[in-house]
Amino acid sequence: MERILVTGANGQLGSELAVLASNYPEYEWIFADRTTITLNDLEILKGQLEHIQPNIIFNCGAYTAVDKAETEKELAFAVNHLAVELIAKYSFKNNIRLIHISTDYVFDGSSSIALNEEEETNPINIYGASKRAGEIACLKENPNSIIIRTSWVYSKFGNNFVKTMQRLMQEKEAINVVNDQVGSPTYAADLAQSLITIIKSPNWIPGIYNYSNEGEISWYEFALSIKEFGGYNCNVGGIPSASYPTPAKRPEFSLLDKNKIKTIYNLDIPNYKESLKKMFI
Repeated sequence: MERILVTGANGQLGSELAVLASNYPEYEWIFADRTTITLNDLEILKGQLEHIQPNIIFNCGAYTAVDKAETEKELAFAVNHLAVELIAKYSFKNNIRLIHISTDYVFDGSSSIALNEEEETNPINIYGASKRAGEIACLKENPNSIIIRTSWVYSKFGNNFVKTMQRLMQEKEAINVVNDQVGSPTYAADLAQSLITIIKSPNWIPGIYNYSNEGEISWYEFALSIKEFGGYNCNVGGIPSASYPTPAKRPEFSLLDKNKIKTIYNLDIPNYKESLKKMFI
C-alpha cells in the first residue's frame, strides 16, 4: 500500500484532502501538522521524513502570512525555500512522487492576459520571493517533481477571504473591497480532488502547472458573489488598492492559464461560482 504524506494538514488544502481520504482506502494517509513535520528546522525535518518513509508527498505546508513575511523574511524563506529544497532532495533520492503547492504571487501582476507556466516570474513581496525560491529549489533538486501554482484559495476550513466576507457581511451594514486586483479563486476541495486525480493517473509528467477555478474577477466581484449566495444585506463598495494599503504589495493581475493541466490530466475545472455555491450548501 502506498503511503501519502500530506504536510500542512491543518491548512485549507490539507483539511480538504483529509475529507477525501476515506474515499481512497487504497492509500495509507499520513496527515502531518507542525508537530509531525517541522518545516522550519531542517535537521528535525530530515529525521521526520526518514521515519515516515512516504511513497508520495503532497507538500501543502507553507508560510502564508503575506504581510507578516515582510518582517519575518528568514522564517518565510526557511519554510518556503529551504524546507522545500530538503523535501525535494529526499524525494528524489528515494524515488518519491512529490507534488509541491506554489502560488500566483511569483508574478508581478503586470500582465493583462492569463499567465501560463512559461511566463517570466518577478515576485513583488517577500512571500512571493520565498515561494519562487522554493519552486527553483524543487525543480533543481527533484526534476521529477510536479509544482502546482494556485491562487486565492478558500475553503470551509481555516482563514480565508470567503469566511472573512461572510463574517463582515453579517456584522456590518457596508464594507469596501479592492476592485483593481484581478485573478480567479480556487476552492481547495476542487484542488484536493485534482491532486488525487494526478497521482492516480498513469501519466506522471513533471514540471509546473497552474490551477484555479475558471473565471476572471476582482476581489470586489468575488465579494458580490459571496453576498449573492449568502443572501446578505450588506452594501459592498469597490475601492482601489491605494485606498487599502498593506505592508506587502499584491499583484494587480494574476489570472492563471489552466490549459496545460486540463489537457495533460484531463481535468474538468468548474467555474468559480459553481464551486463557491458549495460553501453555502
